[in-house]
Amino acid sequence: MSAFSWEKVSLINKNNLRLAGLLHTDHRSGAPLVIVCHGFTGSKEGGGRAMSMAEELGRLGLTTLLFDFAGCGESEGDFADLSLTGQINDLSAVLDWCRTKKFGPLITMGRSFGGTTVICQGASDQRVAGVCTWAASARLTDLFLEFVDGSLDDPGDTVFLAGESGILELKKTFFADLEQYDVPACASRLTPRPLLIIHGDRDDVVPLEDAHTLYAAAREPRLLSMISGGDHQFSKHHRQAWDITFRWLKENFS
Repeated sequence: MSAFSWEKVSLINKNNLRLAGLLHTDHRSGAPLVIVCHGFTGSKEGGGRAMSMAEELGRLGLTTLLFDFAGCGESEGDFADLSLTGQINDLSAVLDWCRTKKFGPLITMGRSFGGTTVICQGASDQRVAGVCTWAASARLTDLFLEFVDGSLDDPGDTVFLAGESGILELKKTFFADLEQYDVPACASRLTPRPLLIIHGDRDDVVPLEDAHTLYAAAREPRLLSMISGGDHQFSKHHRQAWDITFRWLKENFS
């Protein structure tokens, strides 16, 4: 097998913003490609962990693309403009770019809000060959309302959210946009493409119930893997989450 290496890449989304990416590849035409979507407030590198996972995927013969959504990491844009629709459009732009590079099957993988994004995007994009989620939410409005600092009825066009990254400012249209999406219904439209749902039973951000909701809505082929003791970040269980993901990829895209 030829040697894998890292390359910086960039592409343009529908709003003419540059999205920054990192491609781990050995340049084999037709090789399966895993596209990784970071979580809310995250970045493509995942604190280094996403890059380490990509390097292990390389040893399995899989190419990986990590990228920053608009307004995050090294990509252009304003975080306050973030929306689920915007992230879906960003992922679609990434798929457009990937199709020009003659990769093989395109598998999307997302953590938390990125996980919800890959479900909703994949539901209407048949270019996606399979979907994997880690700690994805099925009830977005309920989830994000818990972090609102104040009220959506307060004056102004923006709202503040309190989270692990401190106080964040978003446009109120973020919540109106969430209401457009029925995430479980999107999960049901992924069939016959495989879906893997990974969730920790100690997740204190996205309830384990959300994983069961997504699994119940999805159709075969589907797999739900619960990680005992796993928190929202899989802080002490990332190796277990990796191994589950690697087995699923090998079974479906070897």
